[in-house]
Amino acid sequence: MRLSIAAAVATFTSAILLHPLFEGGQWFWSSLGVVLAVLAASVLSTRLSLPAWAAPLVSVAALWIFLTVSFAAEEAWAWVVPTKASVLELAGLLGTGWTDIQRFAAPVPANEGISLLTAGGVGLIAIVVDLFAARVRRAALAGLPLLALATVPATILIDPISWPAFIVAALGFTSMLAADGRERVGHWGRAVLVRRTRSARAEAPAAAGVADTRGLRLSGKRIGFAAIALAVVVPAALPAMEPVSFFSFGVGGNGSGRGNSISIPNPIANLKGQLELPEKRTVLTYVSSDNQPRYLRIYALDTFDGDQFGMTQPEGAPENRTDNGPLPPPPGLGQRVKVNNIRSTITISDEIAKLSFLPLPYPATEIRVDGDWRADVSTLMVFSTRDEAAGLEYEVATSEPAPTADLLDSLPPGTPDADPRYLEVPDDLPPGVRDLALQETQGAETPYQAAVQLQEFFTKTGGFVYSLETQGHSNSALQDFLLRSRAGYCEQFAASMALLARIAGIPSRVAIGYTGGTQIGGQWTVGTNDSHSWPELYFEGVGWLPFEPTPAGSLGQGSARVPGYTQPQPRATTSSAAPTPGSTSSSADEPQDPGTRQNPRELDREALIASGGLPPDDSMPLIAQIGIGAGVLLLILLIPALIRVVTRNRRVRRLGWKVSRPADEMTARIASVNYPSVAAAWAELDDALCDYGLTRQPSETPRALARRLTEQYEFDAGSAAAVMSIATTVERVLFARDPGEIGPMSKDLRKVRQALAATVSRARRVRAVLLPPSTMRRLRGMGEGLLDGFDRLEYIRWRRTAAQKGA
Repeated sequence: MRLSIAAAVATFTSAILLHPLFEGGQWFWSSLGVVLAVLAASVLSTRLSLPAWAAPLVSVAALWIFLTVSFAAEEAWAWVVPTKASVLELAGLLGTGWTDIQRFAAPVPANEGISLLTAGGVGLIAIVVDLFAARVRRAALAGLPLLALATVPATILIDPISWPAFIVAALGFTSMLAADGRERVGHWGRAVLVRRTRSARAEAPAAAGVADTRGLRLSGKRIGFAAIALAVVVPAALPAMEPVSFFSFGVGGNGSGRGNSISIPNPIANLKGQLELPEKRTVLTYVSSDNQPRYLRIYALDTFDGDQFGMTQPEGAPENRTDNGPLPPPPGLGQRVKVNNIRSTITISDEIAKLSFLPLPYPATEIRVDGDWRADVSTLMVFSTRDEAAGLEYEVATSEPAPTADLLDSLPPGTPDADPRYLEVPDDLPPGVRDLALQETQGAETPYQAAVQLQEFFTKTGGFVYSLETQGHSNSALQDFLLRSRAGYCEQFAASMALLARIAGIPSRVAIGYTGGTQIGGQWTVGTNDSHSWPELYFEGVGWLPFEPTPAGSLGQGSARVPGYTQPQPRATTSSAAPTPGSTSSSADEPQDPGTRQNPRELDREALIASGGLPPDDSMPLIAQIGIGAGVLLLILLIPALIRVVTRNRRVRRLGWKVSRPADEMTARIASVNYPSVAAAWAELDDALCDYGLTRQPSETPRALARRLTEQYEFDAGSAAAVMSIATTVERVLFARDPGEIGPMSKDLRKVRQALAATVSRARRVRAVLLPPSTMRRLRGMGEGLLDGFDRLEYIRWRRTAAQKGA
């Protein structure tokens, strides 16, 4: 029974590691219930002496009954006995829970489906742990299923496992090992070992035929506590190690490991998952030099396979690292278009998980961010294969094109510099979709006019409505959205306009990221409800421009905004720049320095930083950071030396030093007769002998110690007199009725210490100063005292009253 309880405790303490994955406490109580159900089944199997193979079957039955009562009681017979209806109900909840886990990011809402999935998993692990520990008697192997519980949060979450949860789980596993060891040792007979600090208790006769395993258990607990403490403290003290790649960095390179590959999640699935979250969560905040909101792009989807848009694996060459200066120039941007140079500071929430791309306004020209981040030349997506964006704060400079409607309408047709992949359309596209694209762009004389007509088709004339209920990305789903239902969310609007633009001969791609958010307290706050997708269309001489086909406001994507350059402007204001998507105003109306009208592709690095880039980095240089780190490390290493210096100075100045943990009995006796200065002198002499590696026999009197040191190390007359003076003063305090007048002893101590230092090597003297053994001995004693305190917990027992004894 003891092993069954220990296995249940180990399972539940390990399940606590899952707490960062969930919201609310339903998963906690469900997990506790299944562990108790498995424990009850295990105890019943033990009482009935069932064979090892039958006990897990009883546990599975108990688990099934508990899950039925908790999640499908209305479908069960008498709310307990499973039926076909209850089985179908549980299966439906499992499917719902699995879908929710795939859709939501951690922490997920602990609804019924997710709680059932979690409780069932914890219950199965509890059965396996009980099988190994209580039936097969292989408690160490039970750590493998427990490790599975720890790997789930370690794999999903960016943050490391919290040390309190780790300690609780480790204590649970250690207690199971201790219980297993106690059961095994209990069959050996009477133990011979006697614990030194509890000899009186250990000498008491044990029960007949039962071994006294207290000493072994306490030794095991010491080892367990020490191992857990080291597992928590040592990693926290060590510096973080990052992988080093000796090959090319670029994604898709030949190297192996995380340094040369990146795992890209499904942007579309993540987008809808965030839009369907039950409550808004903050994703990031930002401030900009013009205090205007702007779209923040994460992904650029450039391929279309007939079902949905996808992303080509980005490539980041070493020269395109963000810390090398300006990013590659934006494709297609010419000299005719005016640009607005904007500086922004973006802060990513710590709760963002597995994001290896930076949300950025387009096009970014320079980024100041910690870590190894690189830009893809064709899309200007900035990504990393080693770092993640959670918790980052970075600065970004952008040179946003500010074209006018007249400028875009005057651009010559054709896109010779555009990559052909932005015009690719599958051959098996439904004919109705092709006909729709040609119909809606009929009469357009320029690519710009065709793009505006497509945008108005989705926002005004086409009768489209915004809805999150639409599912699917197949040809039939696309055809249904465009030709029949015309109801969908931003991804379908963006993908459909990009596809129709390609059919009309306009290079296009789909961007996924966030709208400008909401201004709160002087900064812009972007939440999960601001997740968005929009098309980007390419115009030769201007580059990539965002369009907005998704309905905005309360009936659509709330913070979406139609770009100003897609709306005809009065002739008087045709020279002014239109705002970027998400902007309510633009700084293009203000006089602009001629230098900002230059083509960024022709600017060198120095000119770009001076005119439109980020200000010079005035942060602390690397060599200074290394120096500060080395200084802090040196101070940590010198802590024992500093403790030794402080202790010695207090003793020498006779500040009434009191022995808190006496090094020996003689020092305690001197301190007990109210002569703190003499006790300090004797303790200092004892520490000096320890620091220099010289021994003092416990049986030696002070006078005998002084005589031996003088003869063995050939002290000179002054040193011999000093050590004898200290010894005789100590003996007078201990044994004389009237010790007489006791003078200052600091000079004698200094002479003795110098004499002792002269007898050892230089290395020993350096060690005595930097890492004094006397201080280390005292610290070790404190640790032993702490472990002794844990040992005493083993002997706490309820006292039996006289009435109980009589009974």
